[in-house]
Amino acid sequence: MKKNRQIAVIGAGLMGHGIALTLARSGQYVRITDPVVEARSTVSQRIMDSLKGLGESDERIAKILKKIEISGSTGAAVKDAEVVFEAAPEKLDLKRKIFAEIEEHAPENCTLASNTSVMPITEIMSELRLKKRALGTHWWNPPHLIPLVEVVSTEWTDDAVADDMMDLLADAGKTPVRVRKDVPGFIGNRLQHALWREAISLVENGICDAESVDTVIKASFGRRLAVLGPLENADLVGTDLTLDIHENVLFDLESRKGPSPYLEQLVEEGRLGMKSGEGFRNWTPQTADDVRNRVARHLNRLEDILPKKGD
Repeated sequence: MKKNRQIAVIGAGLMGHGIALTLARSGQYVRITDPVVEARSTVSQRIMDSLKGLGESDERIAKILKKIEISGSTGAAVKDAEVVFEAAPEKLDLKRKIFAEIEEHAPENCTLASNTSVMPITEIMSELRLKKRALGTHWWNPPHLIPLVEVVSTEWTDDAVADDMMDLLADAGKTPVRVRKDVPGFIGNRLQHALWREAISLVENGICDAESVDTVIKASFGRRLAVLGPLENADLVGTDLTLDIHENVLFDLESRKGPSPYLEQLVEEGRLGMKSGEGFRNWTPQTADDVRNRVARHLNRLEDILPKKGD
């Protein structure tokens, strides 16, 4: 993979700073910008802190930071970019406005990528003049620690553009996966929220409490998910046994099309999870920080113990 490509990242928040440091860390030049002055002024320090968390030496951090330039505007950031990653908040009109500005200033052969977890890429890119160069890249949070990036094609996306994006991400140490149809939630969030729907239903219907749901997952199949995917597991136990289980349990799983009334009630009552101190479970600032730190330590350890692609 070619190094020293000019990359632009639009948005310097949690996602944008992680995308920028990942690409700079792999040898690419990155320009990052954000309309919020504070986000621009603090992004270098946040990148430095994240690199330290990844175990990079001071010397290596200094080299990586030299590959990152902070731009004062979107136009300046994308003016000679080969690839642009948009990492703005999940608001359709805002993303469309950003891409209109990007298309005005970026070279015509520049790849345009939107980072979104659930919004249809087709809707985001529908007003572009050159649609074949546009796609989605769903980086998972935190983007510098989670390997997966879902590369989402629209009906217009040129295969060569998607292939180049896959190569760029793989070279940066990510695990890219092609999503060939632009469906809500792509792959990961469809799977994740199918699990969440059933988890919420179990609590809503008084079958168990929230702590029991989390304990069952963490103390059973959650332990093997990092190394054994669900379809690998189905093949491991046998598709015949999988079919037998489905015939006896699927009919009773939650299948409502809309959100859970219990979840809607939590939000209406202001029980918003860790940020409000109560959601499905109760939280103090200390217990919330403990969970965040535990997740970060776990993800860092996984990088060391899990086999890499090709090993």
